[in-house]
Amino acid sequence: MKKVGFIGLGVMGSNMAKNLINHVDQLNIISRNSKKTFNFTSKLKKNKKLKIFDKLEDLTKQSNIIISCVGNDRDLKDIFLTKKGIINYVSKNTVIIDHTTASAEITEVLYKKFLIKKCFFYDAPVSGGEIGAINGTLSIMVGGNKKKINLIKNIVSNYSKSIVYMGKSGNGQLTKMVNQICVASIIQGLAEGLFFAKKKKLNVDNLIKVIGNGAGQSWQFDNRTKTMWDNKFNFGFMNKLMLKDLKIILKETKNVNINLPITKIIKGYYSNLVRKGYSHEDTSNLIRLLNKN
Repeated sequence: MKKVGFIGLGVMGSNMAKNLINHVDQLNIISRNSKKTFNFTSKLKKNKKLKIFDKLEDLTKQSNIIISCVGNDRDLKDIFLTKKGIINYVSKNTVIIDHTTASAEITEVLYKKFLIKKCFFYDAPVSGGEIGAINGTLSIMVGGNKKKINLIKNIVSNYSKSIVYMGKSGNGQLTKMVNQICVASIIQGLAEGLFFAKKKKLNVDNLIKVIGNGAGQSWQFDNRTKTMWDNKFNFGFMNKLMLKDLKIILKETKNVNINLPITKIIKGYYSNLVRKGYSHEDTSNLIRLLNKN
Protein backbone atom coordinates (compact mmCIF):
# COMPACT_ATOMS: atom_id res chain seq x y z
CA MET A 1 0.00 0.00 0.00
CA LYS A 2 1.07 3.55 -0.72
CA LYS A 3 0.48 5.45 2.50
CA VAL A 4 1.93 8.89 1.87
CA GLY A 5 2.59 11.53 4.49
CA PHE A 6 2.63 15.02 2.97
CA ILE A 7 4.13 17.90 4.96
CA GLY A 8 3.86 21.48 3.73
CA LEU A 9 0.52 22.64 2.36
CA GLY A 10 1.55 26.02 0.99
CA VAL A 11 1.03 27.33 -2.54
CA MET A 12 3.05 24.51 -4.07
CA GLY A 13 2.46 21.66 -1.65
CA SER A 14 -1.33 21.96 -1.46
CA ASN A 15 -1.71 21.72 -5.22
CA MET A 16 0.75 18.84 -5.49
CA ALA A 17 -1.13 16.96 -2.77
CA LYS A 18 -4.47 17.55 -4.52
CA ASN A 19 -3.08 15.96 -7.67
CA LEU A 20 -1.67 13.06 -5.68
CA ILE A 21 -4.51 12.04 -3.38
CA ASN A 22 -6.48 9.91 -5.83
CA HIS A 23 -3.39 7.93 -6.84
CA VAL A 24 -2.40 6.63 -3.40
CA ASP A 25 -4.11 4.42 -0.85
CA GLN A 26 -3.92 6.99 1.93
CA LEU A 27 -2.77 10.61 2.13
CA ASN A 28 -1.69 11.67 5.61
CA ILE A 29 -1.33 15.36 6.26
CA ILE A 30 -0.14 17.67 8.96
CA SER A 31 0.54 21.37 8.79
CA ARG A 32 2.25 23.83 11.06
CA ASN A 33 -0.27 26.41 9.88
CA SER A 34 -3.89 25.59 10.76
CA LYS A 35 -5.25 27.99 8.11
CA LYS A 36 -3.43 26.11 5.37
CA THR A 37 -4.73 22.82 6.73
CA PHE A 38 -8.29 24.19 6.79
CA ASN A 39 -8.05 25.51 3.22
CA PHE A 40 -6.79 22.16 2.00
CA THR A 41 -9.17 19.91 3.94
CA SER A 42 -12.26 22.03 3.22
CA LYS A 43 -11.94 21.10 -0.46
CA LEU A 44 -11.21 17.42 0.14
CA LYS A 45 -13.12 16.65 3.33
CA LYS A 46 -15.28 14.02 1.61
CA ASN A 47 -12.28 12.11 0.28
CA LYS A 48 -11.90 8.98 2.43
CA LYS A 49 -8.22 8.67 1.55
CA LEU A 50 -7.40 11.82 3.50
CA LYS A 51 -6.21 11.37 7.09
CA ILE A 52 -5.31 14.31 9.33
CA PHE A 53 -2.79 14.05 12.17
CA ASP A 54 -1.87 16.50 14.89
CA LYS A 55 1.57 15.02 15.56
CA LEU A 56 4.47 14.19 13.28
CA GLU A 57 4.94 10.99 15.29
CA ASP A 58 1.50 9.69 14.31
CA LEU A 59 1.82 10.75 10.67
CA THR A 60 5.23 9.09 10.41
CA LYS A 61 4.05 5.80 11.88
CA GLN A 62 1.17 5.70 9.39
CA SER A 63 3.31 6.46 6.31
CA ASN A 64 5.73 4.39 4.22
CA ILE A 65 6.43 7.35 1.94
CA ILE A 66 6.93 10.89 3.27
CA ILE A 67 6.92 14.00 1.08
CA SER A 68 8.05 17.39 2.34
CA CYS A 69 7.64 20.75 0.63
CA VAL A 70 8.55 23.45 3.13
CA GLY A 71 10.29 26.81 3.10
CA ASN A 72 13.94 26.46 4.03
CA ASP A 73 16.71 24.60 5.90
CA ARG A 74 15.34 25.59 9.29
CA ASP A 75 11.92 24.12 8.45
CA LEU A 76 13.56 20.87 7.39
CA LYS A 77 15.46 20.66 10.66
CA ASP A 78 12.24 21.29 12.58
CA ILE A 79 10.21 18.53 10.93
CA PHE A 80 12.95 15.94 10.61
CA LEU A 81 15.63 16.40 13.26
CA THR A 82 14.11 17.82 16.45
CA LYS A 83 13.09 15.71 19.47
CA LYS A 84 9.60 15.37 18.02
CA GLY A 85 10.89 15.09 14.47
CA ILE A 86 10.32 12.36 11.90
CA ILE A 87 13.80 10.85 12.32
CA ASN A 88 12.78 9.50 15.73
CA TYR A 89 9.73 7.56 14.52
CA VAL A 90 10.54 6.48 10.98
CA SER A 91 10.45 2.78 10.03
CA LYS A 92 13.08 0.90 8.04
CA ASN A 93 12.80 1.29 4.22
CA THR A 94 10.65 4.42 4.43
CA VAL A 95 11.15 6.65 1.38
CA ILE A 96 11.46 10.40 1.97
CA ILE A 97 11.02 12.77 -0.97
CA ASP A 98 11.97 16.38 -0.22
CA HIS A 99 10.73 19.02 -2.66
CA THR A 100 12.09 21.95 -0.64
CA THR A 101 14.67 24.15 -2.33
CA ALA A 102 17.36 23.91 0.32
CA SER A 103 21.12 23.98 0.80
CA ALA A 104 23.48 21.18 -0.14
CA GLU A 105 24.56 21.06 3.52
CA ILE A 106 21.16 20.17 4.98
CA THR A 107 20.58 17.67 2.17
CA GLU A 108 23.80 15.86 3.06
CA VAL A 109 22.88 15.81 6.74
CA LEU A 110 19.42 14.39 6.10
CA TYR A 111 20.68 11.80 3.63
CA LYS A 112 23.22 10.48 6.15
CA LYS A 113 20.78 10.56 9.09
CA PHE A 114 18.17 8.55 7.22
CA LEU A 115 20.78 6.18 5.83
CA ILE A 116 21.62 5.23 9.42
CA LYS A 117 17.92 4.45 9.88
CA LYS A 118 18.04 2.29 6.71
CA CYS A 119 15.69 4.70 4.96
CA PHE A 120 15.92 6.38 1.56
CA PHE A 121 16.15 10.18 1.42
CA TYR A 122 15.85 12.01 -1.91
CA ASP A 123 16.37 15.68 -2.64
CA ALA A 124 13.84 16.46 -5.35
CA PRO A 125 13.34 20.21 -5.81
CA VAL A 126 10.81 21.35 -8.38
CA SER A 127 10.49 23.98 -11.09
CA GLY A 128 7.36 25.27 -12.77
CA GLY A 129 5.77 27.48 -10.15
CA GLU A 130 2.22 27.56 -8.87
CA ILE A 131 0.78 26.98 -12.35
CA GLY A 132 2.90 23.85 -12.72
CA ALA A 133 1.73 22.56 -9.34
CA ILE A 134 -1.92 23.20 -10.21
CA ASN A 135 -1.72 21.63 -13.67
CA GLY A 136 0.56 18.77 -12.65
CA THR A 137 3.30 19.87 -15.05
CA LEU A 138 6.25 20.44 -12.73
CA SER A 139 9.82 19.57 -13.62
CA ILE A 140 11.55 17.57 -10.86
CA MET A 141 15.28 17.00 -10.43
CA VAL A 142 16.13 14.06 -8.16
CA GLY A 143 19.26 13.16 -6.21
CA GLY A 144 19.79 10.06 -4.08
CA ASN A 145 20.14 6.29 -4.17
CA LYS A 146 18.97 5.00 -7.55
CA LYS A 147 17.40 1.92 -5.96
CA LYS A 148 13.99 3.54 -5.37
CA ILE A 149 13.91 5.87 -8.38
CA ASN A 150 11.06 3.98 -10.10
CA LEU A 151 8.91 4.35 -6.99
CA ILE A 152 9.80 8.05 -6.85
CA LYS A 153 8.76 8.53 -10.46
CA ASN A 154 5.53 6.63 -9.90
CA ILE A 155 4.58 8.98 -7.05
CA VAL A 156 5.72 12.37 -8.32
CA SER A 157 4.49 11.79 -11.89
CA ASN A 158 1.04 12.64 -10.55
CA TYR A 159 2.05 16.29 -10.34
CA SER A 160 4.91 16.58 -12.82
CA LYS A 161 5.65 16.19 -16.52
CA SER A 162 9.42 15.77 -16.25
CA ILE A 163 11.35 13.72 -13.68
CA VAL A 164 15.10 13.44 -14.18
CA TYR A 165 17.43 11.43 -11.96
CA MET A 166 20.53 13.61 -11.51
CA GLY A 167 22.67 11.10 -9.60
CA LYS A 168 23.94 11.05 -6.04
CA SER A 169 22.34 12.78 -3.07
CA GLY A 170 22.63 16.56 -3.36
CA ASN A 171 22.63 16.64 -7.14
CA GLY A 172 18.95 17.50 -7.19
CA GLN A 173 19.62 20.64 -5.15
CA LEU A 174 22.66 21.56 -7.24
CA THR A 175 20.54 21.25 -10.38
CA LYS A 176 17.89 23.51 -8.86
CA MET A 177 20.63 26.05 -8.17
CA VAL A 178 21.51 26.03 -11.88
CA ASN A 179 17.81 26.51 -12.65
CA GLN A 180 17.54 29.53 -10.34
CA ILE A 181 20.70 31.13 -11.72
CA CYS A 182 19.17 30.93 -15.19
CA VAL A 183 15.68 32.04 -14.11
CA ALA A 184 16.93 35.10 -12.20
CA SER A 185 18.97 36.25 -15.20
CA ILE A 186 16.06 35.68 -17.59
CA ILE A 187 13.68 37.71 -15.41
CA GLN A 188 16.15 40.60 -15.23
CA GLY A 189 16.66 40.49 -19.00
CA LEU A 190 12.90 40.42 -19.56
CA ALA A 191 12.40 43.34 -17.16
CA GLU A 192 14.98 45.44 -19.02
CA GLY A 193 13.56 44.47 -22.43
CA LEU A 194 10.00 45.39 -21.46
CA PHE A 195 11.14 48.61 -19.80
CA PHE A 196 12.86 49.57 -23.05
CA ALA A 197 9.78 48.56 -25.10
CA LYS A 198 7.48 50.71 -22.96
CA LYS A 199 9.74 53.73 -23.30
CA LYS A 200 9.68 53.25 -27.09
CA LYS A 201 5.87 52.78 -27.02
CA LEU A 202 5.88 49.37 -28.72
CA ASN A 203 2.67 47.32 -28.88
CA VAL A 204 2.90 44.57 -26.25
CA ASP A 205 0.64 42.11 -28.10
CA ASN A 206 2.77 42.34 -31.21
CA LEU A 207 5.86 42.06 -29.05
CA ILE A 208 4.55 38.81 -27.55
CA LYS A 209 3.77 37.38 -31.01
CA VAL A 210 7.14 38.03 -32.58
CA ILE A 211 9.49 37.39 -29.65
CA GLY A 212 7.42 34.42 -28.46
CA ASN A 213 8.22 32.74 -31.77
CA GLY A 214 11.89 33.64 -31.79
CA ALA A 215 15.10 33.08 -29.85
CA GLY A 216 13.95 35.36 -27.01
CA GLN A 217 11.14 32.99 -26.03
CA SER A 218 11.17 31.39 -22.57
CA TRP A 219 8.76 30.19 -19.88
CA GLN A 220 9.16 33.53 -18.16
CA PHE A 221 8.44 35.40 -21.40
CA ASP A 222 5.32 33.33 -22.13
CA ASN A 223 3.92 33.55 -18.59
CA ARG A 224 5.09 36.93 -17.27
CA THR A 225 5.33 39.43 -20.15
CA LYS A 226 1.70 40.61 -19.98
CA THR A 227 1.55 40.80 -16.18
CA MET A 228 4.86 42.67 -16.01
CA TRP A 229 3.59 45.09 -18.64
CA ASP A 230 0.43 45.67 -16.58
CA ASN A 231 2.37 45.87 -13.27
CA LYS A 232 0.55 42.90 -11.73
CA PHE A 233 2.61 40.94 -9.23
CA ASN A 234 0.21 39.58 -6.57
CA PHE A 235 0.74 35.91 -7.43
CA GLY A 236 3.44 33.36 -8.24
CA PHE A 237 6.89 32.75 -6.76
CA MET A 238 7.64 35.22 -3.98
CA ASN A 239 10.63 37.56 -3.96
CA LYS A 240 11.65 36.43 -0.48
CA LEU A 241 11.95 32.84 -1.73
CA MET A 242 14.05 33.83 -4.73
CA LEU A 243 16.28 35.83 -2.40
CA LYS A 244 16.64 32.77 -0.18
CA ASP A 245 17.57 30.63 -3.21
CA LEU A 246 20.15 33.10 -4.49
CA LYS A 247 21.76 33.31 -1.04
CA ILE A 248 22.06 29.51 -1.02
CA ILE A 249 23.64 29.59 -4.48
CA LEU A 250 26.18 32.28 -3.64
CA LYS A 251 27.13 30.45 -0.46
CA GLU A 252 27.70 27.30 -2.51
CA THR A 253 29.93 29.15 -4.99
CA LYS A 254 32.37 29.79 -2.15
CA ASN A 255 32.80 26.03 -1.74
CA VAL A 256 34.07 25.73 -5.32
CA ASN A 257 35.78 29.14 -5.43
CA ILE A 258 33.89 30.58 -8.39
CA ASN A 259 32.38 34.00 -9.06
CA LEU A 260 28.88 34.59 -10.46
CA PRO A 261 28.86 38.38 -10.96
CA ILE A 262 25.41 38.75 -12.55
CA THR A 263 23.79 36.48 -9.95
CA LYS A 264 25.32 38.64 -7.21
CA ILE A 265 23.89 41.79 -8.77
CA ILE A 266 20.41 40.30 -9.15
CA LYS A 267 20.51 39.01 -5.58
CA GLY A 268 21.06 42.63 -4.57
CA TYR A 269 17.98 43.68 -6.54
CA TYR A 270 15.82 41.12 -4.73
CA SER A 271 17.25 42.24 -1.39
CA ASN A 272 16.17 45.77 -2.32
CA LEU A 273 12.62 44.65 -3.20
CA VAL A 274 12.25 42.72 0.04
CA ARG A 275 13.48 45.74 2.05
CA LYS A 276 10.91 47.89 0.27
CA GLY A 277 8.08 45.62 1.41
CA TYR A 278 7.55 43.53 -1.74
CA SER A 279 8.65 40.21 -0.25
CA HIS A 280 5.36 38.42 -1.10
CA GLU A 281 5.08 39.64 -4.68
CA ASP A 282 6.09 37.59 -7.72
CA THR A 283 9.74 37.60 -8.77
CA SER A 284 8.80 39.31 -12.03
CA ASN A 285 8.49 42.58 -10.14
CA LEU A 286 12.18 43.24 -10.74
CA ILE A 287 10.74 45.64 -13.31
CA ARG A 288 9.58 47.86 -10.41
CA LEU A 289 13.16 48.95 -9.88
CA LEU A 290 13.42 50.05 -13.51
CA ASN A 291 10.02 51.75 -13.67
CA LYS A 292 11.24 54.26 -11.08
CA ASN A 293 14.06 55.41 -13.34
